[in-house]
Amino acid sequence: MLECMTTRDPGRARPRDGQAPGLAALAGLIADETRAACLLALLDGRAWTAGELARHAGVAASTLSEHLGKLVAGGLLAEERQGRHRYVRLADAQVAQLVEDLAAQVAPAAGAGRPRTLREANAGSAMARGRTCYDHLAGRLGIAVTDALTARGLLRQDVGFALTDAGLKWFDSAGIGLDRRGRRPLARACLDWTERRPHLAGVAGAALCRHALDAGWCVRIGSERAVKVTPAGERALSELLGIEAGALR
Repeated sequence: MLECMTTRDPGRARPRDGQAPGLAALAGLIADETRAACLLALLDGRAWTAGELARHAGVAASTLSEHLGKLVAGGLLAEERQGRHRYVRLADAQVAQLVEDLAAQVAPAAGAGRPRTLREANAGSAMARGRTCYDHLAGRLGIAVTDALTARGLLRQDVGFALTDAGLKWFDSAGIGLDRRGRRPLARACLDWTERRPHLAGVAGAALCRHALDAGWCVRIGSERAVKVTPAGERALSELLGIEAGALR
């Protein structure tokens, strides 16, 4: 009797997980090379015009418009219009985190990442040296800052990323405000796709990046996400975190 009660009827279909259709739809949105190129470009945290993204992706404007419509409808992009221009950006930090995490898991295909020109080689070197990853610092610059915060006891990595009490005081004393009103984590690990190590993201990472750009510690270079540490930034990061200038070049 017990055997009859516990044996599953092989002909009876299991109830489908209610999240399956949504997950499949989301994966379908990203599973297109043109749309993936747009999402990666928008990790610079800025709003792009449709024309700029079309040139970046190497497709016609009419083709890209259709792709952008799908990404906006799917909630991955937000759209803004100013006069005749249509701008799009990543919908929020959660979308950026999703794109970052997926990109970090993808190893470049054999030969795909090899620069074809000196300009591409220089751009790749600049991106590896320092860049923005949506709204926080990445590349060797992001790792250097993360390591310095950890070495000084301002950031813990042993139990996940978390600012210590000393870390909270450090941000305050450096004049870097932390907005804790939202649901976004104060500190979060983001796997760096060039360094293959985690750098600081979350509210603290975004605030530090914003302050670095506003204070002139870093400047954007080129049309990609690359940033360069200025002499003022070298002095500030040396005084505040003990980072040697050579590690930032």
